[in-house]
Amino acid sequence: MILPTVLSAMILAQAPAASPQEVVIPADPELATAIAARDDRLFTVMFEQCDPAALGDLVTGDMEFYHDKGGRMDRQALLGDYARTCPAKAEPDAWRSRRELVAGSMKVYAIPGFGAVEEGSHVFYERKGDGPETLVGRARFSILWKLEPDGQWRMARTFSIDHAAVTAARPEQTE
Repeated sequence: MILPTVLSAMILAQAPAASPQEVVIPADPELATAIAARDDRLFTVMFEQCDPAALGDLVTGDMEFYHDKGGRMDRQALLGDYARTCPAKAEPDAWRSRRELVAGSMKVYAIPGFGAVEEGSHVFYERKGDGPETLVGRARFSILWKLEPDGQWRMARTFSIDHAAVTAARPEQTE
């Protein structure tokens, strides 16, 4: 959609120069590329790795996560839950999940002096051990990414919503 991109560019062009505490948010396409890379890194760590330190580096100190099924989690709860549950993924017969961003669904909006909002849809797959993968669900999300003074994008707020089961008989539910 061109309108949000044009509006974001106009807002950024009229924004006052950043103070020493503020960060300068890149314009598109650099912004979308940076956020897509962080999205990929976040979900790779969450679903394919067991690295609490890496996850901790991807979120702000005051991170909040809101999930329509699980409720609210702060940074400590998210990192604690991850550290407690991720080692089980290494077991040979463990259930494993995979997240896939729905192609074309990601939208990124600059927040001058702070970061960006990413919106999109994703689908989830599961498999037991090395068994076949099955499409099991879909959801929508919005992530507020903060560009920190160290140049790193970190997840500050997340809304994970509209979770629903998906079956092979009804793949249209992924849209």
